[in-house]
Amino acid sequence: MNRVVIVGASLAAVNAVEGLRKNGYQGEIELVGAEPDLPYDRPPLSKEALRAGPELDKLLLREPDWYGAQGVELRLGTAAVGLDTRARHVVLAGGRELSYDGLVIATGGSPRSLGSLEEVGPVHVIRSVADTAALHEQLVPGRHLVVIGAGFIGLEVAATARGMGLDVSVVERAPVPLTRVLGDEAGSWFKDHHLANGVNLHCGSVLDQIEVTPGGSRIRLADGSVLAADVVVAGIGVLPATGWLDGSGVRVSDGVVCDPSLRTSAPGVVAAGDVARWHNPLFDETMRVEQWRNAVEQGGRAALSLLGDNDAFATVPYFWSDQFDAKVRFVGVAGGAERIQVKQTGDASMVALFGRHDKIRGALCINAPRLLARYQKAIREQVAWGEATETG
Repeated sequence: MNRVVIVGASLAAVNAVEGLRKNGYQGEIELVGAEPDLPYDRPPLSKEALRAGPELDKLLLREPDWYGAQGVELRLGTAAVGLDTRARHVVLAGGRELSYDGLVIATGGSPRSLGSLEEVGPVHVIRSVADTAALHEQLVPGRHLVVIGAGFIGLEVAATARGMGLDVSVVERAPVPLTRVLGDEAGSWFKDHHLANGVNLHCGSVLDQIEVTPGGSRIRLADGSVLAADVVVAGIGVLPATGWLDGSGVRVSDGVVCDPSLRTSAPGVVAAGDVARWHNPLFDETMRVEQWRNAVEQGGRAALSLLGDNDAFATVPYFWSDQFDAKVRFVGVAGGAERIQVKQTGDASMVALFGRHDKIRGALCINAPRLLARYQKAIREQVAWGEATETG
């Protein structure tokens, strides 16, 4: 293998470069990115970068000269629009074709749209530095921000804006935030936490219409409620960026479908990061994980697979979220849990365990950092539910 193309200027992509070089690959590497900027860190975009205004040089994953030192040819500001897996070339916007011996798909995801509701007025999303810069300019103390969606991004934006002195309302279809991810009891903790910090929550509410008004928008809900908004943000999730793979022969189903070693259905093609859906043997199920550490680890693992290693990528997922004074940490998987046990709860902290098939599979630790490593170890070792819930 003499030529590797990596599509997606992402965290997973940067770690794929490192994985290739650290494991002896000396051939060409070409990195393609739709955005004009060098790869940068995205988690701060809904938190500290939104609060202070994003400074790209502080967000960069690697210094600019690192890419040259690694022998990486950069093609930034140019999106991949097609893939021919038989001829082994990537098609770029404008028609240029890049040949490859090995390909890493690391294109991440794109924010879900509100569809036709967005056509009547400006609705902000957060996925890029440009998105955060545009929203930061609108977050003026005293203005009213309406966030559509009480997922982690929506709640982080709400907490950040509230801390900046804005009035904040969150509209959520479910009865409590995060119920589809963490269940009702944990979701109720987040609801109470945001209410205590002055966020107005409209749960169990369906967005019906957005109307443009002078200087803002009018948000109409299906129950007849109306919210006057100066700024609107949609935080309703992310879709994997796979549209450019249409017709390529690479199997796609809510992400690029991979085997346990992150190989796709096409020879010489692997995937990593938010876009990859793979079989995780630790849980014996297929999953797609939109998490920072997953992107780091999968980038390196995908590089090894491209170089011929056949080991499976078996991992305990981990993510974090900061909302007001809550340090939220989660290990494992909450989806598919057959039982949830709240070990402790209060105004300042919460610990909840998630189990399935008589095994612990997930743990939520809010302001309880010392328990996190213990439960992560229990999940990796597939400790029985009774043993896991009796301790700690």
